[in-house]
Amino acid sequence: MLAALLLTLSCGDEDSGPSVRTDLGVVRGTAFSDHLEYQGIPYAAPPVGELRWHSPQPHAGWSGVRTATEPGGRCAQFASASGTPASDSEDCLYLNVTTPVGAQGERLPVMVWLHGGGFVEGSGAEYDPRRLSARGRVVVVTVNYRLGIFGNFAYPGLTGSGAYGLEDQQAALRWVRRNAAAFGGDPDNVTLFGQSAGGESVCAQLASPGARGLFQRAVIQSSMCTTKIPANALAPGLPTTSPWENPASAAARGESVATELYCAGPAAVACLRSHATADLMPLFGTFAGLSYGSPTLPDDPSRVLAEGGAQPIPVLSGTTRDETTYLQALDPSSASTMTAERYHGYLADAFAADADAVAHRYPMRASEPPSRTWASVTTDSAFACPTLERDRRFAAHVPTYSYEFADASVPPVLPEPGYPLGAYHSADAYYLFDMRHGAIGPELNAQQRRLSDLMIDYWTNFARTGNPNGERLPAWPATEPGATVLPALTTSGEGVQLIDFDREHQCSFWAEVAALR
Repeated sequence: MLAALLLTLSCGDEDSGPSVRTDLGVVRGTAFSDHLEYQGIPYAAPPVGELRWHSPQPHAGWSGVRTATEPGGRCAQFASASGTPASDSEDCLYLNVTTPVGAQGERLPVMVWLHGGGFVEGSGAEYDPRRLSARGRVVVVTVNYRLGIFGNFAYPGLTGSGAYGLEDQQAALRWVRRNAAAFGGDPDNVTLFGQSAGGESVCAQLASPGARGLFQRAVIQSSMCTTKIPANALAPGLPTTSPWENPASAAARGESVATELYCAGPAAVACLRSHATADLMPLFGTFAGLSYGSPTLPDDPSRVLAEGGAQPIPVLSGTTRDETTYLQALDPSSASTMTAERYHGYLADAFAADADAVAHRYPMRASEPPSRTWASVTTDSAFACPTLERDRRFAAHVPTYSYEFADASVPPVLPEPGYPLGAYHSADAYYLFDMRHGAIGPELNAQQRRLSDLMIDYWTNFARTGNPNGERLPAWPATEPGATVLPALTTSGEGVQLIDFDREHQCSFWAEVAALR
């Protein structure tokens, strides 16, 4: 009843729209036939000036009615290959809320989306959740969080080093807890979901003491968060590395950045804060990953999740069948010029003494370029098999539902690197969201729309109950601790097929490769 009183729908005036009173003030959004949308709502103070590299602080709020019909600024980043524009804004801690029509007075599940983009690009507003919200009758919140050097910077003795973006996500979750009811959502039924860097963020929040109680379900899509990433998998020249950097290494790089900008000694951080955003952008990507050792993320999440120390909540988790063809398409010149010699060199860099065994398992074929074979190697070793192992461990403690997104016909959003991309990295997100504000998404045909509807039903059922199954849906079996067979989401048949995931991706073999353990 209180939520119904707080939300009033205006009509007849094209300059008015639905309004909601949040704890910071009233916001006025936009009404559509089946959903309501509120964009650009601040959830924390702008992290500028002295608040650069500082925990997110409370926003001062506003008087009157704040127009919430356009997104807030994108966090500072370069233009991306996926079509999104560059931004030089550090005033970017905004979120967006989409609700189905008639949500007022209800207690609907809330789904909070953390975007991907390698911690260096993306925004919440580029993901349009109207179908997810209206079809699934859920409240969807999409979030901006600080990126690159602004989100992940570390320096010796600097409070919160390496975790400012993760702190932003927690501040957004606390905003949701305070305000969900005003939008018709249930603050005690929140699902945190994300893809790629967003999925890794979900892993981090599952391991973070400060996030406990802020969400009750977790969805992890295409995340490398529990095993080493093979050399050259993400880009040529990158060494084998952990997805989580140790604090000493991150802080040492911060000192190097400070030196490069002529900032040193006790006043180094103050000196860095005095630099304009543009001064820091040439060094933006030097902090493209997450580190632990802060109060927000005190321990290595790989260890926390492996040892069963994550929040004990239901998990939905999966990958796409052809994850890293997308990474090859991001660097088409390298993909098109890869030779047999370079392929074997990559294997040696990544797998050392096991390189010959990998070459035997993944021989080059005359029918496809070497870069396609390398994509198979990295899909299986970096994404598919680590996800299966992680899900098996989750399943020993909590209800777990695994999947493979397997629509190989999904239209590509990047030029193909000499071969079809198949079910590439990020493709599953396009079946949950439409894209906007410069981001490119595929045009789905009728069969793909049916799969999209099925996935929306599964994801929102999971948000509602912790179980994706529902009336008139193909059965989705829970994952067992020793699972080898998993559901594949596809446009054929009923939309769900059980596959021998372990055999398809050679996971028993990868479990024995020493370089990844």
